Amino acid sequence: MPEFLPDLPVEDILACLARSPGNEVKSGKFDSPDSSAALVANAFGWFLNRPESLPPLPGVPAGQVTAVTLEAEMRFPWSGGRHPWLDVGISTTTTLIGVESKRYEPFRPQKQTGFAEVYDRPVWGEKMGNYTKLRDDLVAGRVWYDTLDAVQLIKQAYGIVTRAEKRAVGAVLVYLYAEPATWASGKAVDAGRIALHRREVGEFAAAVAGDGVVFVPLRWAEVLAQWGQVAALKPHVAALCDRFGNLG
Repeated sequence: MPEFLPDLPVEDILACLARSPGNEVKSGKFDSPDSSAALVANAFGWFLNRPESLPPLPGVPAGQVTAVTLEAEMRFPWSGGRHPWLDVGISTTTTLIGVESKRYEPFRPQKQTGFAEVYDRPVWGEKMGNYTKLRDDLVAGRVWYDTLDAVQLIKQAYGIVTRAEKRAVGAVLVYLYAEPATWASGKAVDAGRIALHRREVGEFAAAVAGDGVVFVPLRWAEVLAQWGQVAALKPHVAALCDRFGNLG
């Protein structure tokens, strides 16, 4: 059993984590000192049973939060095959928000991934034209990201827009990333890769701007600073910082 922070609905968090294909708890990855899954589950798990307490994320166009879940599947407009999972799903009165969280992943060597032919189906529409153009540019090798998993983000955006359309609400993809100065071991994180990642995040945001899924990059430090201004959340933020250190 992983050790969670105080005042968290542990059984509900474990139930969320168990339904995802990766199931990082069972695999043991959740207990790693470098775990991104542990960070996001401890941080957002606090809100599972009190979604109204989650402040609007900085820069995210949304109304009052009505539901928060961990490991949210965003299904494509077809049945079989694999569908994207987001670390956090947030529903508001006006918007569906998917949160993809990164901690140390951008500063490790990237695994090469691509798009299966199924993504060529003409189902995304003009409002996803910029995401689709970027997809095609990645496939053709005209665009390359070294630290950012752009393929994953595009797939997630396709899933979010599909689900949001069914609910007749707006769609937002939040890329929540850390910029830690050191690894959990104490070894310094390459400052050059941190700078490169930030630049690539900006390039991705510019490439998909104006599309049906609003892309919002946020740093963990920004979110925790915002939460820390709420009296009820100060103990939670302090516990997160104590457990996971300076996230940058």
